[in-house]
Amino acid sequence: MHSTASASLASLWDEVTGTQPDPDLWVVIAALAAALVVVTPHGLWRLSRNAVTIAHEGGHGLVALLTGRTLTGIRLHSDTSGLTVSRGKPTGIGMILTAAAGYTAPPLLGLGGAALLGAGRITLLLWLATVLLVAMLVMVRNAYGALTVLLTGGTFVLVSWLAGPQVQAAFAYAAVWFLLLGGVRPAFELQAKRARGGAGDSDADQLSRLTHVPAGLWFFLFHAVSLCSLLGGGRWLLGL
Repeated sequence: MHSTASASLASLWDEVTGTQPDPDLWVVIAALAAALVVVTPHGLWRLSRNAVTIAHEGGHGLVALLTGRTLTGIRLHSDTSGLTVSRGKPTGIGMILTAAAGYTAPPLLGLGGAALLGAGRITLLLWLATVLLVAMLVMVRNAYGALTVLLTGGTFVLVSWLAGPQVQAAFAYAAVWFLLLGGVRPAFELQAKRARGGAGDSDADQLSRLTHVPAGLWFFLFHAVSLCSLLGGGRWLLGL
């Protein structure tokens, strides 16, 4: 009995960490087109931006933990805004890295996902995404946020367990394209909102107060990370 269980675990581990064949180029292009469709029109972006907010707030939370801060909770709101609360020293490198992690998290996650897909690790990507979403769900402190993460995580679970290899590949590529493309738009939206006199306590403004570096330079960092991630990740996804 014990050997059977061990063999099953070993088989599962091999399946998760093993490589899968690359999908046809038309599947990769179709996934790119699907991601563009949900990122570009305002109406669809208003809905799909919730997934970017999950990555944004998850980035804040993960870096807070990695820098020794105490993560107390994450809230996701229906207007696609979010709030991550952590305890610790109010200044210093830990707080700076935590504040900088939000707008850089979605494109960097997309870049990491593109690296995994470029190496043929489709199943590993789906499982890692599921694990991260489950870990985030534990820290979500409001009903809308819990529902959003549950629906997103549930989609990954269903695809991982029930879909065939071609569907898994198409879904994984679409998800990564979405993070790469969707990671570009929020910083530009925030910059436009600040130009109209809004969002006075944005991540860029908090970073400016923490570092005495103008908010405009932090926006430059956000744009540089997102655009470079899109270019680099896109090359991996397209096999260039």
